[in-house]
Amino acid sequence: MAIIRDFFRPKEFTGYHMLGVMVLFFGTIITVNLVMARFAITTWTGLVVENTYVASQEFNEKAAEMKAIDALGYAVKLDASDEGFFLDLTDRTGAPVASDVVQITFHHPVGQVGDETLVLTPRGHGRFATGEVLPEGEWIASVTVSDDGETVYKRAHRIHIRADGTLRQ
Repeated sequence: MAIIRDFFRPKEFTGYHMLGVMVLFFGTIITVNLVMARFAITTWTGLVVENTYVASQEFNEKAAEMKAIDALGYAVKLDASDEGFFLDLTDRTGAPVASDVVQITFHHPVGQVGDETLVLTPRGHGRFATGEVLPEGEWIASVTVSDDGETVYKRAHRIHIRADGTLRQ
């Protein structure tokens, strides 16, 4: 019985106890904030529509355009180095395809700072290039390929440019 009585006897609450409570309390809050901030930075896709009503009205038209483009079966391969940015355009059989205009708009997944638009010039055998080098970071590359004024390929690719100028998709 003495053990039980000693267990429920009031104990002294010192300044060290209060310090421990404060460190645990604020430590928990700071840890949760850091974890949530990391999730917020790394998971948001950056999808922004200026006017949702207009976007919803244009959806069917854009969906039909994308189906027609997909039916062509064109594919691109993006590449980058310290010499510039490159794109290889092929058809569904893997054969190189020539085109008139290849334009890529690069923007960051979050925000609209530092957006760039590059027009690539043909280098032969379905290869297009530009000498411009992108800064390191995450980018969304919106590729538009036109031939005789008609869009034959339109797709967005999420890429990462490394510090050495090479590309990781």
